Amino acid sequence: MRRLTRTEARNARAAGGFLLPFIVLFLLSFIAPIGYAVHQSLLKVERSGPLGLGGSPEEVFAGLDNYTQALQNDSFLAGFGRVLLFGAVQIPLMIVLATALALLLEAASARWVGFFRTAFFLPYGVPGVIASILWGFLYVPGISPFVEMAQGVGWDVDFLAGDTVLWSIANIVTWQFTGYNMLVLIAQLKAVPGELYEAARIDGASAWQVARHIKLPLIRPALVLTTVFSIIGTLQLFAEPMVLRPLTNTIDSGYTPNLHAYNEAFTSNNQHAAAAEAVLLALVACVLSFSFLRLVGRGGRDGA
Repeated sequence: MRRLTRTEARNARAAGGFLLPFIVLFLLSFIAPIGYAVHQSLLKVERSGPLGLGGSPEEVFAGLDNYTQALQNDSFLAGFGRVLLFGAVQIPLMIVLATALALLLEAASARWVGFFRTAFFLPYGVPGVIASILWGFLYVPGISPFVEMAQGVGWDVDFLAGDTVLWSIANIVTWQFTGYNMLVLIAQLKAVPGELYEAARIDGASAWQVARHIKLPLIRPALVLTTVFSIIGTLQLFAEPMVLRPLTNTIDSGYTPNLHAYNEAFTSNNQHAAAAEAVLLALVACVLSFSFLRLVGRGGRDGA
């Protein structure tokens, strides 16, 4: 093995010095919380005495018992099914809408681009809790102008009913994050060389042909990125159902997996079961994200 020269060793130490702060922060903010959650998920609390009321509670090793209980919990599993249905409808709709807005704002004939770009992005600057409160006022009968307008034309609608509340939540998420995804796509469009557009126009390509055959293929990495972020965000759905829950009896404590884990930890005081549910939620997010990346990667190779 070749020995490093003095200059190479000095450069290696300098590189290590620059990497060290990132490595420390990565371990403290990412690896350590995951490790602690996995550790907590493998424990359970045992109480001694009659009816478990005697003595002090003791944490003991539980193995995979917490995971087994989570996978046998109908409410927790129903929450997974609910967010998967949510994502199957909301994510494609949001990505298509964000793509359409990005293409329109980057069109050569677009006017007031800065104003509309800011207007579409503005909802992302509203915290999720505040956005849910604002839309909650627009959903509650007797307060909502939307409900009054619908009733004025003979349409009896309840945005917080059992069969519509999920899509009311989807509307909040779409309103809030479409502008963010749009800006990601616009940033990718900005990186496309203008010479490609000029060549296409010289060849007689229409605006639709330029968008379909040049812009969309070249922003494919940004589309994949925004879709993966949306998949992860869907599984983490929490703030919207949490805020809307007092307004309707159709949202229970297990409406989403994240909400179920939260209530398990802070309402039922069973942090070990909540840790197991959180680990399962992270695993599902990883599986779905990497499955999607593998799917689009295979599609890209087939297309090539």
